[in-house]
Amino acid sequence: MNNNAIGVFDSGLGGLSAVKQMLKAMPNENIIYFGDTGRVPYGNRSKDTIRRYAMQDANFLLKNNVKMVIAACGTVSSVAPDLESVLKVPYTGVVLPTCFTALKESKNGKVGVIGTTATINSHSYKTRINQKNPSFEVFEQDCPLFVPLVENGFIDRNDPVVKLIVERYMSNLKNAGVDTVILGCTHYPILKDAIADYMGKDVLLIDSGKETALYTKKVLSENGLTNTSNEIGNAQFFVSDTPDNFEKIATLFLEKDMNNKAQQINIEEY
Repeated sequence: MNNNAIGVFDSGLGGLSAVKQMLKAMPNENIIYFGDTGRVPYGNRSKDTIRRYAMQDANFLLKNNVKMVIAACGTVSSVAPDLESVLKVPYTGVVLPTCFTALKESKNGKVGVIGTTATINSHSYKTRINQKNPSFEVFEQDCPLFVPLVENGFIDRNDPVVKLIVERYMSNLKNAGVDTVILGCTHYPILKDAIADYMGKDVLLIDSGKETALYTKKVLSENGLTNTSNEIGNAQFFVSDTPDNFEKIATLFLEKDMNNKAQQINIEEY
């Protein structure tokens, strides 16, 4: 048994959607979450800046003796995939596990990918999918307004603003005839209902946070790192900016009331 925590980081609070899935899949695991709220968003930063931020985020988690590091951030997973080579614990981003599911589930070989501008410009999902199956057609679309929509509470599937922006971004993918869409940013599952309404019931939406949680469980088991305790695990939350609004937003992402307050840390120290 290894009761050290799983370390999870994101550019902000979107990665909490992955934490929600981890709490479901591995309720007895301890989790330490860091949201870089002081430097969000990463999606419009340079590659070098994103890599530097990601390394600092990972270093903070490693200082807390985590047994695995998860970049619950589509941007980091896409722009800094080499992070794994410098860490001394198992690591995953969200790209690899999500692509595996898309390859398995798509029936017509037409997959849509939505993400931040940095994620889409990296072509990380497209590259990974075509490496495994060159016959797949991958259609990419950046959705820069989705993150601010979520973080400002515009998530109602019936809200005309939400519906208009979803249509604006998703129309090309719908017209392309994709049967599978990768939600390549951990904020996007919050808008899943609105996206599903527009795309239709025959289009599968793949939640990158859910697939990453299932992959994490598999990696822990394969490496003998599973916490076999019967007790419910503890979750700790840290941010790089004021935690004043954390509880409200975290409740939205986790879909349950918060029991723990977030602590603010100086990420530049790492």
